[in-house]
Amino acid sequence: MNARTDAPAAAESGAKATDKFLHKQVTADSSPERVSAILEDTLAALFEVIRKHQVTYAEYDLLKSWLIQVGEDGEWPLWLDVFVEHEIEDVNTAHRHGSKGSIEGPYYVPGAPELPAECTMPMRPDEKGTALLWRGQVRSVNGSALGGAVVELWHADDDGYYSQFAEGMGIPQWNLRGTIVTDEEGRFAIGTVQPSPYAIPTDGATGQMCLAAGWSPFRPAHLHVKVHAPGHEELTAQLYFQGGEHTENDIAKAVKPELILSPTPRADGQGKEIQYDFVLDPQ
Repeated sequence: MNARTDAPAAAESGAKATDKFLHKQVTADSSPERVSAILEDTLAALFEVIRKHQVTYAEYDLLKSWLIQVGEDGEWPLWLDVFVEHEIEDVNTAHRHGSKGSIEGPYYVPGAPELPAECTMPMRPDEKGTALLWRGQVRSVNGSALGGAVVELWHADDDGYYSQFAEGMGIPQWNLRGTIVTDEEGRFAIGTVQPSPYAIPTDGATGQMCLAAGWSPFRPAHLHVKVHAPGHEELTAQLYFQGGEHTENDIAKAVKPELILSPTPRADGQGKEIQYDFVLDPQ
């Protein structure tokens, strides 16, 4: 197994994730009544856990200390995206008839370089990993092709690092990040490398919680995407690999059967290839 348990460090990736999130425009048109109802139910659920497990004062103090540490490590976006986002995603996409989605995670960065329908992702000349060619098409639920649709793609490298979240590793700013515009028939062909599984940071509060509970901190190898086209709902997903490590015990609980890829060897012997299409729901 080539996944690394030290990549990337919490002090770096957590702070970066928090900084990126703080630049995001965040609003919600929630009434005081709705806010009150959500908070009351959240506290009621917490009180039920306290009574069920007879939580001690020592454990309560440890909880307070840990909550403070999550903030100091800059890991709230990481913690929430790993342990909560999969439920938020399920609730908000339950109405869809098109492709399944998944969590965004904390490592998305908007504004990646725009690339044509047939392209190679930005990468280092000596980029490690198995070459991967991804062919696909973006369609609407009625079957019509969505020409000019946009596929934003980003993923970790062969060592489990994301560009812009691993300072000191010499990774170019937009390494393995691109914004691909499909052709008139909604098709694309992207050359990249197959990413590796990786552990969420284990030197910070989130990783310490996993270790204290005896949970594996690993995520399976995956490709992140955002797919959008005029008049259609944006799709956010992660695509995994058949037979890959940690697909059965993903710490983020984000793996779905519909999102698992089955790579095959390329005819020219230059790595692997996959075919995976997207079907978008109308707005």
